[in-house]
Amino acid sequence: MGANFNLKTLTVALAALSAASIASAAGLDRSGQDITAFLQDGVYAEAVYTYLDADVSGYDNAYVGADKNAYQQGNKIDDIAESYDFFRYGVKADINDTFSVGVLYDEPFGAAADYSGDNKFVDQNPASPRNGEGTNVEVRTENITGILGAKFGENKEFQVYGGPVAQRVQADVKLRGTAYQAANGYTMNINAGQDYGWLAGVAYSKPEIALQAALTYRSEIDHNLNVSEIFPALASPAVPRPIPAAATGINGEIDITTPKSVNFDFQTGINPTMLATAKVRWVPWSDFEIVPPLYNQGSKFDPTNGPDGLSLVSYDKDQWLVELGLAKRLTPALAVTGNIGWDSGAGNPVTSLGPIEGYYSAGLGAKYNLTENWAISAGGKYLWFGDAKGQIPNKFAVSNFEDNDGFALGVKLSYQAKQDFN
Repeated sequence: MGANFNLKTLTVALAALSAASIASAAGLDRSGQDITAFLQDGVYAEAVYTYLDADVSGYDNAYVGADKNAYQQGNKIDDIAESYDFFRYGVKADINDTFSVGVLYDEPFGAAADYSGDNKFVDQNPASPRNGEGTNVEVRTENITGILGAKFGENKEFQVYGGPVAQRVQADVKLRGTAYQAANGYTMNINAGQDYGWLAGVAYSKPEIALQAALTYRSEIDHNLNVSEIFPALASPAVPRPIPAAATGINGEIDITTPKSVNFDFQTGINPTMLATAKVRWVPWSDFEIVPPLYNQGSKFDPTNGPDGLSLVSYDKDQWLVELGLAKRLTPALAVTGNIGWDSGAGNPVTSLGPIEGYYSAGLGAKYNLTENWAISAGGKYLWFGDAKGQIPNKFAVSNFEDNDGFALGVKLSYQAKQDFN
């Protein structure tokens, strides 16, 4: 008879490099929308804090002409990536040996970029009221997910689960500098608003070898949000149909659909003290776009932008994320873990508001059991970002970013207690 790989000592909480398991660079992806807290045995609760600091620097485009793809190295662009942090919480309990309930909180999507210095992404016009202001973007989302799961099978080895998702979104964007052509000076504020989607998944477990696999689908979520926009160029007499109010601000509504996603989480015991893990994530960023109404209206005055005008943000490709890891129990209380990862990015060239084409990563972490029920985990990950050319919505190349990197740090406090329904 083979060795029994005790799931309590090779816990799923350790499997994905614990606290710093995800720090994605494709599109607006951030948290990776992890649901493994719900897959724990018994009563389980966790609080996770993650901090990301990246260095994303490059050069603007000195080329002047009609060739959208032409690039000539221009002025230096200092680090535009603002450090950011986010939290994740989860709590789960078994109602009986069949049904389980849980609530998860995370911050799935976001962006934080800030341009400064002497380059084409900073307003350098002494006569402009925005002189010295740099391009800036801040996007933040919050999710609360409720989950109900039901186990079935001869040994309750299968589980189906699902539930509602409430999502809150807000964003601020400032476009500054000659890189944005007529959109220099454009400002957008999307007021915080909430809408709803859903989650569904299926899982399989074999505790005697610490095997667990889960496939989770999250729906896209349609938002209708209040937006205010300022577009100074549209108030100019040079515009065929000037919109004077555009210089001081126009309030309206914007429809944004945050993307659906599919996550696959897998782990299995290799021996009684070692665990292998894998995570695969797919997000169709090629379906995502942000189309502010005034910005879109203004872009139509240029016939080369087509009859439908331009979106402010869009992506050409879907995101694939793959992470592989190993966890090793060193003592009854201490375990360590390491993983490597690859993120495909969402296209190149890509929006100048997030000029990165995915990354490669490597990380280490550790978990220490403070008591029979309480544990603390910490982890770190180093990220090698893919080189990318930045472009504005009309597809003109405006920047080039190479040889950039970053790191993520995280800490997790968790509680787990067995429930016996016999």
